[in-house]
Amino acid sequence: MTAASIAATGTRALPPEGRAALRAGVVGNFIDNIHVFLPVTALAPAMLVIAGPSATASAAALIIVAMLLGRPVGGVVFGRIADRMGRTRTTRLAIAGTAACALAIALVPTHQVLGPGTVALILALRFLGGIFVAGEYSAAIPLAMEWSTPRRRGLMSGLILSMAPWAQATIAFAVAALLAALGPEQYAAWGWRALFVAGAALSIGMMLYYRRHVVDAPQARRAPASAAPSAPRPGLRSLLTGRWASAFWAAFVLMTGLWLLTDSTVLLLTARLSTDSPIAPEAVPLVMGAASIAQALVMALAGHLSSLVGRRRLLVVWGAVAGILGPVLWWAAVTAPTLAVAALLAALLQVATVSAYGPIAAYLSERFPTAIRSTGYGSAYSLSLVLPALYPFYVPALEPLLGRHTTVMGMVALGGLLVVVGALLGPRLSPREIDADLDAVAERSTR
Repeated sequence: MTAASIAATGTRALPPEGRAALRAGVVGNFIDNIHVFLPVTALAPAMLVIAGPSATASAAALIIVAMLLGRPVGGVVFGRIADRMGRTRTTRLAIAGTAACALAIALVPTHQVLGPGTVALILALRFLGGIFVAGEYSAAIPLAMEWSTPRRRGLMSGLILSMAPWAQATIAFAVAALLAALGPEQYAAWGWRALFVAGAALSIGMMLYYRRHVVDAPQARRAPASAAPSAPRPGLRSLLTGRWASAFWAAFVLMTGLWLLTDSTVLLLTARLSTDSPIAPEAVPLVMGAASIAQALVMALAGHLSSLVGRRRLLVVWGAVAGILGPVLWWAAVTAPTLAVAALLAALLQVATVSAYGPIAAYLSERFPTAIRSTGYGSAYSLSLVLPALYPFYVPALEPLLGRHTTVMGMVALGGLLVVVGALLGPRLSPREIDADLDAVAERSTR
């Protein structure tokens, strides 16, 4: 049976609202990541129009980092809102903000009109977009996990998070197709704007779907009523220094490792293939698109495999493989002599490293109870990306000491090590332990 057919079998017993929440979690995360990855590939061929003749690689990197730095704010703020107001309402609000930011970027004047103000405006909009994107996944993904049956939770986690590489592949192929159809000049003039308009339209459609078909899971609707009226609701302090601190910091270390792997094997790999590889820069989207497809397929399977062997065991093994094989595969991909070899090695690299995200949606949801689940999920997932996201500053500083390629290879090795350490700091979450209600799993994992 395929991953999709297994998931379908596991959702037949759910009410229509539950099935809608799971579908929305998958499709919504795809759209979410369309907004995340758009500047990585879509803006690169248009940087002369956006940043002017003095455009540098650092300007493009800052546009990417701006969204990454906005996401910790959104994870904390919207996670708290989702725990108080409900997951569905918060998701709709965050989607509306994401659509507005994408549409505003599509309408930004060129460098010829605003000068440096063009890049400054895009940076501000990307930062705001990061806040809303984080708000969306901090509410929508825990919502999907709350509706999922225990034995299908790992698979649904893998399917949801595999939408990130599918979105990356979609953008890569869309940019390659538009460049071929329009030519570089017309693409830089208006083609990239069409991609941001399309992203905004997808978000609006998703917002309408949530409004018409999705409601909060029963356990989330019961949580506020079941709490004592005078009892304070747990918040960020409970995560950082209180009862849930051990769960948060273990997840923080784990996610820091995964973000290091993401930045080095997706963002930096894309940049280095364009500047350091023997292959033509125009072929880079095809290489990254092929690698993303391989990553997505294995990521979905990794989520389901974690339900069979246990979450911690899978993450420890995957982190060790990433830390040992990842640096070698990264160097081999950047120095590959042909497009086909580069695509194969990039695919193997991403499978060995970032496909480990497969069980993360389930893992983070299982670490925190309903009353603080979105806050815990959003904070652990988003606060952990801050230090890795500063790579445009520390990578150039380290390169004279460690070497251009070995600096990034060191990031890959460190990322794998942190995944192993973070997983070992957490509970086993064996197949027997996770075959229960989310709140029961969260309570047991902190004893």
